[in-house]
Amino acid sequence: MSVSLLMAGCGGEQMPTVVLPEIDTTNPLLAQWETPHQTPPFDLIKVEHYKPAFETAIAVSRAEIDAIVNNPAKPTFANTILALENQGALLDRIGGVFFNINEADTSDELQQIAIDIQPELTALGNDISLNPELFKRVKYVYEHPGLFLSKEDKKLLEDTYNDFVRGGANLSDEDKELYRQYTGELSGLTLKFGQNSLAATNAFSYNITKAELVEELPSFVKEGLAMEAKARNQKGWTVTLKAPSYGPFMTYSSQRDIKEKLWKAYNSRALGGPNDNSENIRQITALRLKIANLLGYECYADYVLDNRMAQTTSTVLSFLEELRAATIEYAAKDVAEITAYAHTLGLEGELMPWDFGYYSEKYKNEKYAVSDEMVKPYLKLDNVIDAVFMLANRLYGLTFTPAQDITTYHKDVTAYEVKDNNGEHLAVLYLDFFPRESKRSGAWMTEFRGTSVENGKEVRPLVSLVMNFTKPTETTPSLLTFDELTTFLHEFGHSLHGMLAKGKYESLNGTSVLRDFVELPSQIMENWAYEKEYLDLWAKHYQTGETMPVEIIEKIVAAKNYLAAYMNIRQLSFGLTDMAWHTLKEPYTGCVEAFEKASMESTKVVPAIEGTAMATAFGHIFSGGYAAGYYGYKWAEVLAADGYSLFQQNGIFDSKTAAGFRKLLSSGGQVHPMDLYVEFRGHKPQTQALIDQMGLKK
Repeated sequence: MSVSLLMAGCGGEQMPTVVLPEIDTTNPLLAQWETPHQTPPFDLIKVEHYKPAFETAIAVSRAEIDAIVNNPAKPTFANTILALENQGALLDRIGGVFFNINEADTSDELQQIAIDIQPELTALGNDISLNPELFKRVKYVYEHPGLFLSKEDKKLLEDTYNDFVRGGANLSDEDKELYRQYTGELSGLTLKFGQNSLAATNAFSYNITKAELVEELPSFVKEGLAMEAKARNQKGWTVTLKAPSYGPFMTYSSQRDIKEKLWKAYNSRALGGPNDNSENIRQITALRLKIANLLGYECYADYVLDNRMAQTTSTVLSFLEELRAATIEYAAKDVAEITAYAHTLGLEGELMPWDFGYYSEKYKNEKYAVSDEMVKPYLKLDNVIDAVFMLANRLYGLTFTPAQDITTYHKDVTAYEVKDNNGEHLAVLYLDFFPRESKRSGAWMTEFRGTSVENGKEVRPLVSLVMNFTKPTETTPSLLTFDELTTFLHEFGHSLHGMLAKGKYESLNGTSVLRDFVELPSQIMENWAYEKEYLDLWAKHYQTGETMPVEIIEKIVAAKNYLAAYMNIRQLSFGLTDMAWHTLKEPYTGCVEAFEKASMESTKVVPAIEGTAMATAFGHIFSGGYAAGYYGYKWAEVLAADGYSLFQQNGIFDSKTAAGFRKLLSSGGQVHPMDLYVEFRGHKPQTQALIDQMGLKK
């Protein structure tokens, strides 16, 4: 049956009746969620529910858009801008579930649904952004905003208008059709890129059956490899290309021949073979260039950066070069130091990339007498979870309680109810820690639902943190490496951005900020991992209960800037190759490997290896949202280095400083990020803050 809805505006203004298509409320994705905090009923949702739910929600969204366009009343903020913000709520709800599950617990069936539905979603987006009558109403309100809009309303109006312009609303009819074509092709290619990367990662493993080849490995590494082999019905020990397997083996094994195979496999994922992404990269960058040209930009980076803190391509290139020039000499010294050390241990010839992790870890142990194996017993995952929650409590008064009545999408996932310092419900937080075949690599924060106000009632967010940490074994609980601890803090910083959001409009809340600002909350959180005052409160040996000795903490702090210049140059190389791909002014038809090597030449401090390229698995820029934006990690590092110095100055748990930073987090995208930052810190950030933090003072 059809259902009629009356969409309410503000100030009593009424929207026209929206006649919705038939809705099958037996589909749990389309039904009302009578669950705690309206969380997704994962126990009821099945694969077969997604496609019909998407089809219904797309039809509902089209009906809502038609109602806005056909409204006979004069365009106003309420009946046009606010109505646009609120339309598509059902589609957002379904997409919020589907696309997050497709990343964290995918299957062949889910991937096929993504392939099938993506063109329809792209078409809908284009039908909205390229609708001349709809844009006419938006433009009218933009030019006649009225006298009674709040700052938040004005920001929504400005963003809505700019989104239409950036989405092709001012194009000619002929160019609009080209825009539709290009964006449709692009959405399919980026989706395929991600699927190829995951398939290539899962396709490779290396089984070891000789005990002497793993004898030197720490017990936690051996146990993990043995569990992997057992899961695959193999004998011995199996190494995969997933981080908790690949990383420790490369760090602790002296078996150069095996490590060479692993390194080359990891660094040639989706480069050739059945999952090759080379042609996808050429087509993706060509289509992005065509879209940028249609919209009046010389290259895709110009288009992207027009809506970033950095604003221009030249600013980003100058920023990257400033950091490169200031640190390349130190990075070369880092490599020379590791090479010289390796030679003292019998390495002959050049230090190769697959040698670096092993010798740098041994040198770190010798120089600072600290290693992952030494630190891990004090970083039991359960304790780390409590410690991260405790930090949020000390800074912001938040409490976290396991929510047994909230269903999750996988048995390894735990849901928590988050309450504010006044006892009010703030958010639901899902934690998903361990790797599996159905989960992509890496770590990320996402939301099933953001923050908004609907019919005068605040809707609080459903936030998810997804990681790939070391699994517990049959004899040992999950013990984190120090890098995994900082990763947890990093992603938790993103979650705070979501959980502390306060505002009327979901599109302006939480992590909905300019891309080169979004990493500030995450990167600033990492700093607490190095603070003795914080570690003393919780870092205890999982067997003895002994507090982490001061000697280990001092070694961790002393080792903080170990290879800082090398790691900085490595990150810059990724930012530079990203910019190279997206400052192309002509489509690239050549070799992806050759392009990458040329783009990274100025940052080369270790040998380049033929037959490898990271681009074909560089999901951040080819299937994620970081195209012409990877520099943002370094940009945000500058903000974080400068910003954290205020906590260091006032106290790492200082309530006044934390309150100032909470205001920055809660504001989301409602205020320009530079204004938010200056209000918090008192001045604009400077690159030298990061260089100083790395210990590279002149």
